[in-house]
Amino acid sequence: MVKLIASDIDGTLVPDGSDKINPEIFRVITQLKRQGIYFVAASGRQWKSIERLFEPVKDQIFYIAENGAYVGARGRELFTFPMKPEEVKEIIRDVRQIPDCDLMLSGRDVIYIESKNQTFIDYLILGYHNEVKMVENLEEVDDMIIKASIYHQGYNAFQAAGKVMLPKWGARLKVVTAGREWLDIMERHVNKGAALKEIQESLGVLPEETMAFGDNLNDIELLERAKYSYAIGNAREEVKEAADYITDTNVNDGVLKVIRTLIR
Repeated sequence: MVKLIASDIDGTLVPDGSDKINPEIFRVITQLKRQGIYFVAASGRQWKSIERLFEPVKDQIFYIAENGAYVGARGRELFTFPMKPEEVKEIIRDVRQIPDCDLMLSGRDVIYIESKNQTFIDYLILGYHNEVKMVENLEEVDDMIIKASIYHQGYNAFQAAGKVMLPKWGARLKVVTAGREWLDIMERHVNKGAALKEIQESLGVLPEETMAFGDNLNDIELLERAKYSYAIGNAREEVKEAADYITDTNVNDGVLKVIRTLIR
């Protein structure tokens, strides 16, 4: 019996960077809760962005934000996993040397950027609806940082930044693609699957009682924590190989089509 459903957001429930979600998901989440089934929104997004997207049911869900670096519910932080300040500063200096890339640093509640790239700024604020603070120098930010994200406007973040960052940081930190335009860096043990494990154990739910959905490489650990693991039809091939099942694409409501079968 399924007791918990965890779903990625961008590329899985909605197109990347979009706030256009099928409102039926709100009714479905409410019905799942009545049946004793928990819903977890798992994303690389900031937790405030997740809450805004799920506004009608924000008090009924758990959220795994910042690719697992932040776990929360009802506007309350449950777990956070900070990065080392000296490593963050070194990452800032590294990214400044990579052409055509922008960097954002995720604090608990605010995203910090020093970029003047208006397309990047609009994407964060108007697309993701993040809480963003623009600063002159990221190295001077006095806040706990839980994730660093590299953005490439040409949708080629891994090719642009991965060749520099992965060889240097891959053995010390978690470096993972989170969409064609994003490369995320967190503490080594941080991922969506580890965050889901924390939620499962706190609720007394087993992987055998869990269903999960994803589309990108940063979703693979999430799928591994669920007996019923689904790749979306538009998912990367590596994700389809890792999943037990494949459903329809995000624009064709692949997640909803599966979840509907659980509603009495």
